[in-house]
Amino acid sequence: MTRSDRLFNIMQMLRSGALHRAQDIAQRMNVSVRTIYRDIDCLVASGVPIEGSRGIGYHALDVITLPPITLSQSELEVLNLGLAIVVEATDPTLRAAAESLAAKIESALPERSVDTADAWKFARSPFSDAARGFSFVPLIRAAIKAKQKLQITYNSKGDRITSRAVRPLQMEYWGRVWTLTAWCEARAAFRVFRVDLIQNAEARPEMFVDEVGKRLSDHLSL
Repeated sequence: MTRSDRLFNIMQMLRSGALHRAQDIAQRMNVSVRTIYRDIDCLVASGVPIEGSRGIGYHALDVITLPPITLSQSELEVLNLGLAIVVEATDPTLRAAAESLAAKIESALPERSVDTADAWKFARSPFSDAARGFSFVPLIRAAIKAKQKLQITYNSKGDRITSRAVRPLQMEYWGRVWTLTAWCEARAAFRVFRVDLIQNAEARPEMFVDEVGKRLSDHLSL
């Protein structure tokens, strides 16, 4: 029996709800008790909810195991939005469950490099105002498609509130955080805004055309 098969069989045993001693599991699996201890440690480290201790026995908590699934970018956005809303609830049990689920999802996501500047740090909590920020996503996406300028009120570093006219160029999703890459008219430079820190967004009447130095391709080439 391979180790992966043995781990699977141990999980199936523990899900019965009964308390299983390491000695009994070892006898069933035809391995040493020390091997079972290592296997239990491996399962726990992998996130399998097992309770118990050496010399007493082990059992698995009542949980649901989902098969591997593939999510599209939009599906992942919706899932994280739902978690963002729940985590702001007053029910501590729901809030703790949402935070735990978000941590599991985040650990399973491929790593993406993000700017390490203070502007990227989560404000107040990892889900700070995520639901409110998401409400601006349809407007921003429409403005990007139509090449329409936006007027945004933004919570800058140091909790400074600024109002800016921008040319929206691209939205990206980084796991819990949406960002808007835009050309800022006031700064005459490219800026990346966290959507959850946008206080208000409105479409301006003027449109814009691609200009050398102000296009998304120019930003990506920097």
